[in-house]
This record gives sequence, C-alpha cells and structure tokens, in this order.
Amino acid sequence: MNRRYFLALGLSLTGALLTSCDNKKADTPSETGSKPADAPAGAGKKIKAGLVTDTGGVGDKSFNAQAWTGLQKAQKELGADVKYVESKQNADYVANLTKFAQAKYDVVFAVGFLMQDALREVAGKFPETKFAIIDGDAPALPNCVAYKFREEEGSFLAGALAASVSKSKVLGFIGGMEMPLIKKFEYGYQAGAYTINPEIQTRVAYVGDFNDSQKGMELATSQMGMQADIVYHAAGKAGIGVIKAAQTKGEGFYAIGVDKDQDDEAPGRVLTSMVKRVDVAVFEVCKKVSEGKFESGEVVLGLKEDGVGLSEMKHTKDKIPAEVLAKIEDLKKQIIDGKLHPPYTGEAYAEFTKPKS
Repeated sequence: MNRRYFLALGLSLTGALLTSCDNKKADTPSETGSKPADAPAGAGKKIKAGLVTDTGGVGDKSFNAQAWTGLQKAQKELGADVKYVESKQNADYVANLTKFAQAKYDVVFAVGFLMQDALREVAGKFPETKFAIIDGDAPALPNCVAYKFREEEGSFLAGALAASVSKSKVLGFIGGMEMPLIKKFEYGYQAGAYTINPEIQTRVAYVGDFNDSQKGMELATSQMGMQADIVYHAAGKAGIGVIKAAQTKGEGFYAIGVDKDQDDEAPGRVLTSMVKRVDVAVFEVCKKVSEGKFESGEVVLGLKEDGVGLSEMKHTKDKIPAEVLAKIEDLKKQIIDGKLHPPYTGEAYAEFTKPKS
C-alpha cells in the first residue's frame, strides 16, 4: 500500500539531543531578559519565572524560541521577572533547574522530554516552587504539571495541504530523532496526505540529531532529488537546513516549518508551518501561578484548544486554490468535532482509513 511507502534514509540515532547555550557559573541564573514590566492593575502577584532550555537554545527558531516567547509575554502582560538558562549537555539539567529553585523562583520550566529524569530529581526537594515540563511526563507531585500537544492533528493538516499542492505527488518528511514524539508528526503528516491522495508517496528520513542543520539540508536535498517537491520537518534546529534546501532548489520546491511560524525563514519557499503553541502553554502556566490557580497533572493541547495548527501562510496563501483551503478547513473542523482522529502510532496509522468526503 503506497500510504505505507517509506524510503529509509534514516540515520542511526547519534549525538546528544540535549540542550543549550551558556551554562552560567553564578550561584543563581543570570538575567537574560529586560526588566520586568509593572503588573497591570488588578492582576495577580508579580512572579519570577525561569526557563531551562535544551541544547537548541532560545535561538533555535523553533521549540525553545516559542517557550521564550511565552515568558516574554508573561513579562509584558503580567509584569513577571523572567530569565532563561541554556544547557550545554544533558548533565546540566539538574543543576540548571536547581539554580532557579534555590533562587526562589515561583515557577520553573523544563523544555523537552529529556528533562523528565532531572525534574523528578529536583522537584520533590523544592515543594514551594512550581515546575512545568513541556512534552514530557511530570512526577506525580502537587507542584508539577506537564503540557503536551496533539502534534498529529496539526501534522495531518500539513500533510493534506502538501498532497493537495504537490505537483510530483511525492512528499518528504525529515525528523530529528526517531522516537515516539517525532513519530506523531510523521504519522499525522502521512495520514493527511493519504486522505487527499491514497497513491501519494512519502519519503522519510531522520537526522539523528536535532541541531545538525547541515545534515538536515543534505537529507532534504536528497529527497528533493528523488522528486519530493514538499518536505516537512520536525527536526528542531536541524530543520533550518530543510528550509535552506527548499530555498536553494527554488521554484517548485517547498519546506513545511514546525513549532514556530517559520514562514519568514524563506519567504515563498515555506508552504506553511505546523505551529505548536508552546508559547501559549508557558504563558498559561505563568498566569495560573500569578493568580494562585496552579494545578498539577497533565494538560494536552490540540486543534480544539488552539494548541497546534497551520500558520497564516502570508507568503503562499494567495497561490493556493480556494477549494484546497476550504478542504483543509473542513478537515480541521472534523478533527475538532471528534469525527476524525489522526493516527499518532504505527499501529493506528496501519489501521487508518480515509474519512468520507
């Protein structure tokens, strides 16, 4: 069956997926943002919010950048004192989370599932500090919350759009590392494409590293050389290479961005971006902490909650036929209404059937 067609370009899992920039030597994290704004009248208490990034850092133009955008919004709208620390390696996670907690921060964010173990080690020692992890499991503690996303829903729309626009009827997908989280993007994308055209082919490759933009560009260029005219990435900073490949190939080739609206990275060559609203999650937690309404547990955001979705396509929308845009909106409504369930595992994808028109 063509919907299960894979061209295995994936590399072995190599390299560290972990984290970021400068690990400060001070006993407390150094300030990285501007001074906090005055809290609006009638707002909750002014809080201190810290962010620990993974190795991509806040300059990754993707996942971490979105988290920092959420903190900056909290600074502007809630008057929060916000700072971040970028981790250089996995071993930095415990130390960086601990620094913020020791400095009496009200809430500390752990960006990425790779911080799960570090959070378990740290959170129980600081019961007065609230912790939020993005894309990971939080320990069952009253001061911890996990925010997750239905990436397969937004990816489904990206795949449907790509299949509708593709001239070659061959698509590409490039992931950072082959793991359940990234597979959600892959399966959702392929299911969306299959819904539009059951005969479409999708070439799949994995970089093996979320930071290797050169390898991302090489894999995308290879897929484009094998007729894939639209390549979707879920590869963090490595995905910037995918966008550069589309830009280099030029007319007739597109990339699809992820996490952050990446349409401006190569205007006209990024068809759309599957925006993952990490910024919304971060701001929501800050607001709840400020108002004394923090709740532990797990929160999952999908299309219905505006947690994922396609970008506004400001550089490409005028080139997409109205009937295609209408079809994407119809599929979106079906997902929101619970009539369509995009697959997020291999088993669910194998059983997926094209929804009725």
